[in-house]
Amino acid sequence: MAHGVASTGMSTTTVFHLATVEYEEACHLQQAVADARRDETIGDTLLLVEHPPVITIGRGGGEEDIVASAHRLRQAGIRVYHTDRGGRATYHGPGQLVAYPILKPSNGDLHRYVWQLEEVVIRLLVSYGLKAGRLAQYPGVWIDGQKVASVGIAVQDGVTHHGLALNVAPVMEHFDLLIPCGITSGRVTSLEREIGRTPDRVEVTQRFLEAFGEVFECDMITTTAGVESLSANPEVHPAWLWRPVSAETEAAVAAVEKLIAGQSLHTVCREAHCPNIGECFTRGTATFMILGDKCTRGCRFCAVQHVRPAPPDADEPQRVADTAARLGLNYVVITSVTRDDLSDGGAGQFARTIRALRRRLAGATIEVLIPDLGGAHAALEQVLEARPDVVNHNLETVPRLYGQVRPHAYYRRSLAILAQTKALAPGIITKSGLMLGLGERTMEVLEVMRDLRQARCDLLTMGQYLQPTDRQVPVVRYLPPGEFAGYEARARSLGFRGVAAGPLVRSSYLAEGLYQDTCRSAPHSTFSEFARLLSACG
Repeated sequence: MAHGVASTGMSTTTVFHLATVEYEEACHLQQAVADARRDETIGDTLLLVEHPPVITIGRGGGEEDIVASAHRLRQAGIRVYHTDRGGRATYHGPGQLVAYPILKPSNGDLHRYVWQLEEVVIRLLVSYGLKAGRLAQYPGVWIDGQKVASVGIAVQDGVTHHGLALNVAPVMEHFDLLIPCGITSGRVTSLEREIGRTPDRVEVTQRFLEAFGEVFECDMITTTAGVESLSANPEVHPAWLWRPVSAETEAAVAAVEKLIAGQSLHTVCREAHCPNIGECFTRGTATFMILGDKCTRGCRFCAVQHVRPAPPDADEPQRVADTAARLGLNYVVITSVTRDDLSDGGAGQFARTIRALRRRLAGATIEVLIPDLGGAHAALEQVLEARPDVVNHNLETVPRLYGQVRPHAYYRRSLAILAQTKALAPGIITKSGLMLGLGERTMEVLEVMRDLRQARCDLLTMGQYLQPTDRQVPVVRYLPPGEFAGYEARARSLGFRGVAAGPLVRSSYLAEGLYQDTCRSAPHSTFSEFARLLSACG
C-alpha cells in the first residue's frame, strides 16, 4: 500500500521510512538497493533512517578527526565506522533525519546533485523561519556560520548512495567528540536549538519530502511495504544464484538418486531442495539423512515434511555404509530430521551409523550434522562415543529471529551443543552454519560469530537463505557475494579455523575441502583418551 504526496504525472521517488537502523546495516541495504536501481529493477528510491550513535569516517578523513579517547567513546555508546562516501568524520545519532537517495542524477551532474540536496534542507529550514545557506568551500547547510546539515555522497556506475544528515534534535555534546567534517573553525547547531523548541519529527519529515519533491521535480510516494521489497523481487533470484544445468548433470543426479532410492535412503540434498545438488551428485557425493524424511518440528525455513515419523529403521545404518562405499566416499556427511518423539532424539541411530561406516570405510572422515537432541547431555555423549571426526550443529539464524524461523528451538541450547562437544571431546572439530537473508542485522550476525567462538566452534559456513516453497518464510534480502566476503573476513579475524561464506554455501557443501584445508593438523584424541574424558565428565 502506498500513497503519494502529489500526483503530477512527473517521475516518482519511492520513500521508505526505516526507523532506527545500524549504520553498517544501512550501508549493506543501500548497496542492495543501488544494485537494483542500476539494473532498472526499481526506480528512484529514498531511504529515511535514524542511526544509533556512530562516528563515520569518509575517504578524506582519518582517526585524527576524533578528539575523544576510545574509553570516552565507549562511555557515550558511540562506535566508529569507516565508509566509502566522500568527506571526513561525521556524527550520526538519534535526533537526526538521515536521508539516503538511491537514484541516477540528471545528466550525471554530481555538482548539481549536491546542490539539490543542500537546497532541500535550505527550503525546509526556511519553512521554519530560519535563514539558511551554503558556504562556498564546504558542502552542507549552515545557519550563521554553524553547520546544521552534512552532505556526503558516493556514486557507483551512475547510481548514488549515502546522502545527508539534518540535525533535528540530536545530543549536541556528541559533536564535541570529533572535528565534524574536518572543520576546526565552525560550530554545529540543530533545528531544535535554532527555533527554541523540539520540533515534531513527523512534521519535519513531511516538510523534507515536500521540499525534496519540489527540488528534484518528482512525486514522492511513501510506501508501507517492508524492507524486503527493496532488495530484490522475491520472484526473481539475482544472477549470482543461477546455476546452469547440463544434460550430464541431469544424468549424474538421476544416477545418484536411483542408487539412494534403491537403498530406501534419503538425502538432505533432495529433501531440503539444495541448490548445489547437481554439482554434488555429479561429483558422486551426497549428505545422507537418517531417521526418515519426516520431522517432528516445523521450522519455517525447511521443506522437510512435518508429520509423525515412522520408528527408526534398524537396517538403515548398514545401508548408509554400503551406499557410501559404492559411491567411493572418503568423506561422509550424516544428518537427520529432528526426532523429538524418541527418548534420545535419534542419538542412538547416529552412533550406529557412525560405527557401521567405521567398519565399512575404515579410512573415511565422518561428519555428523546433528539436531539439538532436546538438549540431553546423555544423548550427545552417545554420538560422541562413536567417534565422529566433525560435529556440526547449525544455529541457522540470529536469536531475535528464532521465534519466527525456529519456533521450537532455543538459541542457547544450540550453542550449548557445540560448547559441550568441545568440553567432552576437545579433539573433535566443531562446526556451525548460518542462513542469511532472513532479516538479520549486521551487528546480530557478528554477535552470533562471537558467541560461536566463545563456544570454541572451529568451522563456520554462511549461505543465502532461499525459500524452498511458498509454504516457508520468504526471503527478506539477497546478499551480494561481496557482503559474504566481508562476513568471511570478519569470521576469520575472530579466530575460526575455517570459514566458507557465499550465496550458495550450505552446511555440507564442499565439506571435505573445508575440513582438509583448515583442520588437517588439528589434534585428535585417541579413543582411549576420548573415553577417559567422557568418564571424567560423569
